[in-house]
Amino acid sequence: MRTRRQDKAAAAAAAAASATASAAASSEDVDTAAATTSFKKEEAPVKAVPPPIDDGDKKDTKASVTTVTISKIEGPTVHDAAGKPRSTLPTPVQFPIVAVLSLAISELGYSLSWPLTQGVLAAHARLPSTGTEIAAIMGWRVFELALGWFGDYDGYDITALNLLSQGPPLYLLFAHYDTPPLALLITVLIETLATYIPFRLLRPLSRAHAHPAAVPNADILTDAPIALLTTLLAGAIYSVTLLFAYATYLPTYLVVYFANLPSLVRAHESSYIGLLPVTLALGFAARVFIFTPAEATGRTPADAENEAFDPVKASLRETVRWNFLGWSSQTKVAIQRTALTMLVTGVNTFLRTRLTVVGVETAGAVAWSSVWVLAAAVTGLALSAVGGV
Repeated sequence: MRTRRQDKAAAAAAAAASATASAAASSEDVDTAAATTSFKKEEAPVKAVPPPIDDGDKKDTKASVTTVTISKIEGPTVHDAAGKPRSTLPTPVQFPIVAVLSLAISELGYSLSWPLTQGVLAAHARLPSTGTEIAAIMGWRVFELALGWFGDYDGYDITALNLLSQGPPLYLLFAHYDTPPLALLITVLIETLATYIPFRLLRPLSRAHAHPAAVPNADILTDAPIALLTTLLAGAIYSVTLLFAYATYLPTYLVVYFANLPSLVRAHESSYIGLLPVTLALGFAARVFIFTPAEATGRTPADAENEAFDPVKASLRETVRWNFLGWSSQTKVAIQRTALTMLVTGVNTFLRTRLTVVGVETAGAVAWSSVWVLAAAVTGLALSAVGGV
């Protein structure tokens, strides 16, 4: 039997155990709260504070911001090396070699094809009767080659220019002297090879002809529909010009200043369709010689100067110069090549008509040449306008 003293001792022991358990629980709660707090502190993101920017840095930052406005997408401006000779021959002897090669190829071609070319053309041919006439024909041939060589033209350029100058006198023989087309086609082939081969051997093609995709306005030069349309445009101008001449003054000159002219039928019955094969060939040559090089011309420092021209601050001399010479580089190339086409076409047509066709007087040769000079001028103007759009 337990006594009262034993009951008090048991109650005191139970109370002490309960107090110890409560203290332990409180300690665990504190530790847990501390750990939670520490964990939250570790999870809190660290905000990076940017360093202060002084006034100098602000100015530099503002100055480094550049606004770029794209007004037109163009190909890269590439300066080709058309003038650099491929041959390792000394420069002074290169053009003489070109001239000799051209004349030799021409003579060889005519000799091998004599029954088909010169034998047929002899029916209406006039042999130069004096040394002056021979010198004029040969000298002009060499001068034409010199224009192409020293003008930095490549094989495509000189061939196109040769076709533009040889076409009018050959068409005269076809249209009014009943010359067989085969003889004329072989003549064109011989003249083409005689100009292309020497230039191709001693000078590389320009980038506009060799790699049109790597020049300014490459999207235009490599577009087949544009190539077709510009060829048709140039050919149509040649057709309209010739038909206009036939409808106005040319028949009179053909009758009066072309003695014993075999036929005038084409002067009265020519049509656009009938002229198409000839005029398309001339239109293609005009595109190659005028349009392609002009479009491939990139911007130059002169273009920037022309755009910066201020008529208010400019002097009278600067204003006059800008009005006459302030064209873009692209337009200048087109004007230069158009003028050269007019010169070469007019002189070659006159000499070939006056000195190599029997019965042609000076006035008649001038009248026939004027048709093709006018056609070349209008064609160059039209192609330049198309390129400037």
